[in-house]
Amino acid sequence: MTVMAKPRPTGQPGYSETLPRAAESAAVARRLVRTALAAWGLEDQIDDAVVVITELVSNAVDHGRLTSIRVVVSRPTEDWVRLAVVDRSMAVPLMRTDTNDDRIRGRGLLLVDRLTERWGTDRYRWGKQVWADLRCESAR
Repeated sequence: MTVMAKPRPTGQPGYSETLPRAAESAAVARRLVRTALAAWGLEDQIDDAVVVITELVSNAVDHGRLTSIRVVVSRPTEDWVRLAVVDRSMAVPLMRTDTNDDRIRGRGLLLVDRLTERWGTDRYRWGKQVWADLRCESAR
C-alpha cells in the first residue's frame, strides 16, 4: 500500500535564518531567498527578490541595535511572497524622496517600493519587522 503525503498549505515550510548584523549577511539572505523561490517554482521572481532582501538586510545592518537579525521568506498565500527582516531597533525606516542628492546610500527603500506591490513595518515592544510583498508572477 502506498501512502501519499498530504499536500502542505502554501508557504510551508517557511524559510528563515538568524544572521549576524553584518554586511556579509546579505549574501546569505540572497541564498535563502533563491532557495525558497526555487522550491516554490518561482524562479522568475528571484532577480527582484534578491534586490529587495539585500536592501532590507542593509537597512537592518545599518540601523539595528543588537548583534543579530532574522531573515524570513514566506508565502502567506498562493499569490504572494513575503520577504522580511526582523531586528531589535525601534527606528522605523523612512523612504527618501530627495533624489536630487549626490549621496549614493539611502535610496534602498525606493528600490523596494518600485520592485514590490507593498511594503511596511510591523512594530513590536522589542523591535520591528520590515517586510515587502511580491505578487507571484502567475497571479499578475
